[in-house]
Amino acid sequence: MRNFTRYLLVAVVAVLAAFAALWIGRILPVGHADSGGRLHAIMHEQLDLDAGQEAKIHALETGFAQKREALEAELEGANRDLAEAVANEHEYGPAVERAVDRSHMAMGQLQKATLSHVFAMRAVLRPDQAAVFDKAVAEALTQTPQD
Repeated sequence: MRNFTRYLLVAVVAVLAAFAALWIGRILPVGHADSGGRLHAIMHEQLDLDAGQEAKIHALETGFAQKREALEAELEGANRDLAEAVANEHEYGPAVERAVDRSHMAMGQLQKATLSHVFAMRAVLRPDQAAVFDKAVAEALTQTPQD
């Protein structure tokens, strides 16, 4: 029974990692800064940005794309370590615990960087634009992911 509890804990961690990835994917584009994404579309299609705002947002998106790529690579590595640790230990042992901690750290860093990026983009907006943006962020964070 003890091993079942440990396997269940590892499964729960994996599900939480998947939900974190879904959340991040819902609010920001995946891949290059030019690709789609809910906030990206709102920013560039609904907010009527002026040329100065466009340039600042583009610079933020370019910088964040590089940072996000590195953080996503770290998360993928952490998940590979977790899979290997589970396969090797077959219980919630020290390697699994280290891999879970690494995965949590990577998810947390990605979420923090994402939120910092969202706030940096918001700082470029006029108050009327920020209100539309804020509503989109709230909707992205509260809607249930769908296939």
